Amino acid sequence: MTTIATCQRLIEAQILQTTLGGSGIKAYLPEELTALTSGNAYSYAIGGLRVQVEDEDADAARKVLAHFNNNGAETEAL
Repeated sequence: MTTIATCQRLIEAQILQTTLGGSGIKAYLPEELTALTSGNAYSYAIGGLRVQVEDEDADAARKVLAHFNNNGAETEAL
């Protein structure tokens, strides 16, 4: 697994996960359930929530996110 982004809020990570999924790339949020039950304090304490993809999808995922960011979408920590 390759971490391609780190987000401070769960909703940001979920938006990236959905964006990648729309491009046919399966993305994983390893800390999602813990963040859901612990709130934002958890993500700040651990340095953010990871968005991960399979190693072989990492380059394609980075291109998708670069295109996403260049089209006016905002994320705080990529």
